[in-house]
Amino acid sequence: MSLWLIRAGRYGEFESKFLDKNRVYVTWEGLSNDLLKLENKTTLISILETLDPGAKPRKLLNHASQIWPFAHAMQKGDLVVLPLKTQQSIYIGEITSDYHFEPKGPNPFHHWRSVKWIGEAIPRQRFGQDLLHSFGAFLTICRIQRNNAEARVKAMKASGWGDDPGKKGLLLKSKPSVTETEEDLLDTEMIDLEQEGLDRIAMMIQAKFSGHGLTRLVEGILKAQGYTTYRSLEGADGGADILAGMGTLGFGTPQLCVEVKSELTPIDRPTVDKLLGAMSKFNAQQGLFVSWSGFKTNVQKELAQSFFKVRLWTQKELLAALFTHYDQLDPDLKAELPLKRIWTVAAQEEEV
Repeated sequence: MSLWLIRAGRYGEFESKFLDKNRVYVTWEGLSNDLLKLENKTTLISILETLDPGAKPRKLLNHASQIWPFAHAMQKGDLVVLPLKTQQSIYIGEITSDYHFEPKGPNPFHHWRSVKWIGEAIPRQRFGQDLLHSFGAFLTICRIQRNNAEARVKAMKASGWGDDPGKKGLLLKSKPSVTETEEDLLDTEMIDLEQEGLDRIAMMIQAKFSGHGLTRLVEGILKAQGYTTYRSLEGADGGADILAGMGTLGFGTPQLCVEVKSELTPIDRPTVDKLLGAMSKFNAQQGLFVSWSGFKTNVQKELAQSFFKVRLWTQKELLAALFTHYDQLDPDLKAELPLKRIWTVAAQEEEV
């Protein structure tokens, strides 16, 4: 069994198609040649050069080295890792078909393999930082072998997607052989420093604000936004962890009913529906559901009809709100969660 990283677009724009169709695709724009009929990688490079005439040879080799294995190296039974851009989670799937070529597309969906997605999205915090480091490489398709990755993900699968055993050193690191693809990519591999920074901040929040502590952090963010809040005591909350209203006394609008879930399990639709009931109970016009582990795939789509009543915050939205209002947080919260803003050079597509 091999382990492959595959991305659904630079911004996650193809995630829904990958998940809904139970497929993974090569999403290079304009690449409408049957990859199995190409004689070798050099032929593929020539085709890529016609699609991107100004590209440097190293860039063309890099792209060819990502695309070629999709048709020529992947096998049925291999696992694929799909890091999501829309929330801080990762899907794992098992390849269930050979390579397929669709001449009519539509562009860029000419090349695909069927995949069985195994369960729901897995919170990034279940994986060790070294695996997340590999998952964060600026590559669209590549095989992940370092740090005994294949064995560790296989062990997670066997345990029903519990924590990565490598997080605590339960599996010894191995030094795998380097494949041709890796030789082509090793010296061009770049790490998504922004994502790595988010992962480290998320791990600190999980450690310092576990359980009801996450409710306290969400309340702090709401206060920084100008809300007056009431936070329920730990335990039975009557359907709302936080009540929040604008203004000094909280009598202004909007008035929010807030539910916060810190467990590492994606939230389902019935659980979100309980918030809608609590909004009626507390006469709140709007609701906010904060789930540290995100939501099951269908929840976001099914709640589109409640767009003007309910907002869903995954870890991604929570962190964005934290960063926006960090300077206005209570000093005690800032002391518990010390963060520093930095600037760094953004990686350019030409560089990879």
